[in-house]
Amino acid sequence: MLHHVELWVPDLARAVEEWGWLLGRLGHEPYQEWEHGRSWRLGPTYLVVERSPALRGESHDRLRPGLNHLAFHAGSPAALDALVAEAPAHGWTPLFAERYPHAGGPQHYAAYLENTDGFEAELVAGS
Repeated sequence: MLHHVELWVPDLARAVEEWGWLLGRLGHEPYQEWEHGRSWRLGPTYLVVERSPALRGESHDRLRPGLNHLAFHAGSPAALDALVAEAPAHGWTPLFAERYPHAGGPQHYAAYLENTDGFEAELVAGS
């Protein structure tokens, strides 16, 4: 089990808006707040977004070596469908929309979203 994941972002306010909405809809609660970052927690695991003073560069590229995406449990297929419908209003763009909800295969009910900063979230429905 992960303890936490930390994402360095180019724009903290935008990351708080986009990630805060998504994580809140997935049941995470605000956890920590400081000048350069915020975090949300679900159980013992939390996710951090930070605009670190040590940040080099201004963009994330999920297609380069490093983090490609984070995958989250998203509840029922109906809950996932509702989340996907709301996502564009909160800075998230569907990926592979023409194959939704089975872009990951016929037995995998999921959505793939990309935010303004290029981070991908996979949202997986349970049965």
